[in-house]
Amino acid sequence: MQCAKRGNPTGGPDDETPPVLLRADPALNTTHFSKDRIRLYFDEYIKLQKLKDQLIVSPPLDPSAYIISPQSTAAKYVQIELMDTLRPNTTYNFNFGQSIVDNNEGNPYPYFRYVFSTGDYVDSLQVRGTIGNAFAREAKNFVSVMLYLVDSTYNDSIIYQQPPDYLTNTLDSLEIFEIGNVKAGRYLLIAQKDIANNYTFDQNADDIGFINDFIDLPTDSLFHLDLFREKTNFSVGRTFQASQNRIGLGYYGKPNGLKILPLNLPDSVQTVQSFDKDKDTLYVWYKNLKADSLQFDISQDTLKYQLTHQIRKAELDSLTISTTIKGVLHLDDTLGIETTTPILTIDKSRIYLRNRDSMPVPFDMSVEDPHRVLFDFDILPNENYQLDVFPGAITDFFDEVNDSLQLALRTKKPADYGSVYLQLVGVPSYPIIVQLTDENENLIRSLPVAAPQRRIVFSNLQPKKYYVRLIIDENKNGQWDTGRFLDRRAPEKVYHHEPLLDVRANWELQEIFILK
Repeated sequence: MQCAKRGNPTGGPDDETPPVLLRADPALNTTHFSKDRIRLYFDEYIKLQKLKDQLIVSPPLDPSAYIISPQSTAAKYVQIELMDTLRPNTTYNFNFGQSIVDNNEGNPYPYFRYVFSTGDYVDSLQVRGTIGNAFAREAKNFVSVMLYLVDSTYNDSIIYQQPPDYLTNTLDSLEIFEIGNVKAGRYLLIAQKDIANNYTFDQNADDIGFINDFIDLPTDSLFHLDLFREKTNFSVGRTFQASQNRIGLGYYGKPNGLKILPLNLPDSVQTVQSFDKDKDTLYVWYKNLKADSLQFDISQDTLKYQLTHQIRKAELDSLTISTTIKGVLHLDDTLGIETTTPILTIDKSRIYLRNRDSMPVPFDMSVEDPHRVLFDFDILPNENYQLDVFPGAITDFFDEVNDSLQLALRTKKPADYGSVYLQLVGVPSYPIIVQLTDENENLIRSLPVAAPQRRIVFSNLQPKKYYVRLIIDENKNGQWDTGRFLDRRAPEKVYHHEPLLDVRANWELQEIFILK
């Protein structure tokens, strides 16, 4: 005879069945729609989850034009109240994504669409395709894909000014899109990472992708759109008091050719300019200024105007110095000194670089910008270095001198590094740029290649994992160039070597990169 074992009832298997739509009022695919309320009835209690992220209304409606409930409690229905007049002879599509879930287990009713028409029939054409990334390896999620009808009112600036005629979103499926219930016609097809969710293109914030030619519906074609960030049109913002002797000027875009000229200053006032290394900001440093305002002439290409800045009280800047490298100096590194205030003069006689035997190491110095000094010397493997920067080595714009700085560095043996040997197959044109990145696609090395070579070599690599990408440098300027919608210019083509390379110490990795 055995005793019964105690235990807890399991309650049976989990419910994995999604909710079921019992009926809709008005019915799905209703024509001549004229109601101001829609109800969708389900077979069990449901709730709405992440509705703001998941719901797609096409053609787009202003969020104030409808109310969807309930959003905070469970119910056996979803109600849509329409607060505005709908367009005549138009098919509307409410795609709920995966926002409708059962109340108990959260099983979604995936991509349910409520469709109706204010006209005689429901449009049934569709546009399908995929989303990619013009530069990075992975496509972004939650990408909006848009259709603009090309008619007598169409112009290219429409994407900056008004919502599209049809809309969908990849949500979290990453790459696939489908725009349904579209009427026949000619359209502009674009995709964008719509950061503000306002259905218009903001060059300063949104990535964009487009098809060069208009598309004609109906069509069986599959379309592919690669997203990229345009080079922002240059503009400047307001000035601000960054410190007691420093004015900041924020800007958008590349500051190539930007010139700022302080006006009407006496000879006793001195100024110098520098760029922030992390922010899109230009600083104007000044001393011996007695006035309560500064006026500037600003120019950049065709941009020309004047600004007046009112001086305000703020904290003073002070000189501190730091090194760009600490601890390990790798064989391909460049040692540098950075300063918080602009450099006025450097006294090389107060800077000493010695090896492990305390012998002086010859070096040259160059000022890369007003805040950085670079050292050029032969970096030997398996060596120790000591850098001493004594007071007075650096004098800044305000005639302040540095405190002492001492830095100990060591280098590794060649056997502590690995190498990658690349054979390229199928390169369509030269010149190219071959780059190594880390696993997060941060740039590690970049090598311009002007003509075909038997192999590309990256040596003295720290042991870790790398990706390889290749850029077709069409305009031969040594960098990747993005595209521009208004010019219908695509970005320069980028190819990715699929495997993640595991570079090990004292190892040569041989790879064949076939461009597809």
